[in-house]
Amino acid sequence: MQTEHIERITDQVLELIDAGTPTPIILVDGRTGSGKTSFAAALQNRLFQEGETAPRLIHMDDLYMGWTGLQAGVVYLQRNILEPIATQDSATWQEYNWELGKRDQWRAFAGGTPLIIEGCGSLSMAAANSAHVKIWLEAADSERQRRWRGRVGSQHDEFWPVWAAQELEFYARERSDELADFKLRT
Repeated sequence: MQTEHIERITDQVLELIDAGTPTPIILVDGRTGSGKTSFAAALQNRLFQEGETAPRLIHMDDLYMGWTGLQAGVVYLQRNILEPIATQDSATWQEYNWELGKRDQWRAFAGGTPLIIEGCGSLSMAAANSAHVKIWLEAADSERQRRWRGRVGSQHDEFWPVWAAQELEFYARERSDELADFKLRT
């Protein structure tokens, strides 16, 4: 089923490019552990196989300001990436280094190829205005927590409720699942 959706979304993005959209923007959102990173990587690979250039993939994990920084990451995405790309300017941003607890490495993107942004908070009302394809992923709570623990380890269990509370507040306000063109269960 995932393959079918990835092929359909790939076709839609390639149609946008053929119609003259220089930088189709694809947002992949959902609660922690819903499969966003895997889905975005598969979509990036498929677009690269079918298209002429490799799509750029940005992870919201690189934009958050630590475990309490979901909203700060959302604002940073809008200001430093989506707004410049929408005006056909280059986007520049600093990735957050989780070990150092601060932003450090600079990145840039000038557009001209599809842009995939994946992560919690990528699909806000403001971001939806810039996006061409909006995807919401869902998974059972037990599966999401299992995936999260597999990724960050049990030593970070204390952050699960901290992050979950931010998600609940953000998604209640932004209604990201209602903004999506595609709602998929993983």
